[in-house]
Amino acid sequence: MKLIADSGSTKTAWCLIHNDGQQTEVSTQGINPFQQTEADITAIIQDELLPQLNIDKQHTLEIHFYGAGCTPEASPKVASALRQALGPGADIEVQSDMLGAARALCGHSPGLIAILGTGSNSCYYDGTRITDNIPPLGFILGDEGSGAYIGKRLVGDVLKRQLPPALCQQFFEETHETAATIIQKTYRQPLPNRFLASLSPFCARHRDTPTIHQLLTDCFTQFFVRNIKNYDQPTRTVHFVGSIAHHYQAELTEAAIATGYSVGNVLQAPICGLIQFHA
Repeated sequence: MKLIADSGSTKTAWCLIHNDGQQTEVSTQGINPFQQTEADITAIIQDELLPQLNIDKQHTLEIHFYGAGCTPEASPKVASALRQALGPGADIEVQSDMLGAARALCGHSPGLIAILGTGSNSCYYDGTRITDNIPPLGFILGDEGSGAYIGKRLVGDVLKRQLPPALCQQFFEETHETAATIIQKTYRQPLPNRFLASLSPFCARHRDTPTIHQLLTDCFTQFFVRNIKNYDQPTRTVHFVGSIAHHYQAELTEAAIATGYSVGNVLQAPICGLIQFHA
């Protein structure tokens, strides 16, 4: 059996491929070794994943886990948690979500790869491995174009009255947030990146409003300027994975053209491409 996982900061998509070829797809909360302890990750696997799957531990289990925060230094924490929950005999590979995106989007072909979800990241993939990566730096210092980045820009513009008054009022009515709760959730509660990203759907609902349209294209333009333009590669096509890339393809394409690029393959989630890659 093969167990394939793609984990972002918000959600982990899992697919168990049985020996007869049948597939079972489930989801749990996100796993990120920079934000969670090994005990936290083990608990998620035991409490959320295992009750949804029928894993026969009598058979060899081959695990391919791709996740946000899975750097070479942090990956052993995830591997240890998987081994504790799924048994010592499992054959475990833990790789970055960036490599997962590259394999899902391009298979064994080279290309410029980008993730636009709760966070953002990018790389150049030579068809086998990642050979160059502009560091994303997280939602405080970077993550341009991500859900958290859009949410941060949105609440800043609302609270600093950069948007029309009627639109600011709509924001408070639709999100049920106040200035006080925004400050509380951003500065004093865990996982502020998830909170900020949760506000980005407001932009999708009001994308035809000129100020929101400008906000979105600004955020995506910043992604291309501060990340993609720094790759010394002749290709001008960028392949994307992630919910933000999927839902905002029109604005993303507009920003790409404005900065001299084009948008290639776009996947909402890489799990289907990863299943095909490991088939």
